[in-house]
Amino acid sequence: MSNETNNNEYLLKVDHLKQYFPVHDGFKKMELKAVDDVSFAIKPGETLGLVGESGCGKTTVGRTLFTSVSAYSRTH
Repeated sequence: MSNETNNNEYLLKVDHLKQYFPVHDGFKKMELKAVDDVSFAIKPGETLGLVGESGCGKTTVGRTLFTSVSAYSRTH
């Protein structure tokens, strides 16, 4: 038996995660793209680290995946 993990066995797989928040500028409605098209997969035994500048969306990725913030995808 092989110790390699089957490519379909992921602990977590995220494809094209998007998190947009509605913002209003007077009467104009816009969307703030907090996270746009993030994808990754974690297999058993692997560790993921999110690294980036302040305000780039690291916390939003975590909150979208593991708390009550609901993610949705839009096609433009």
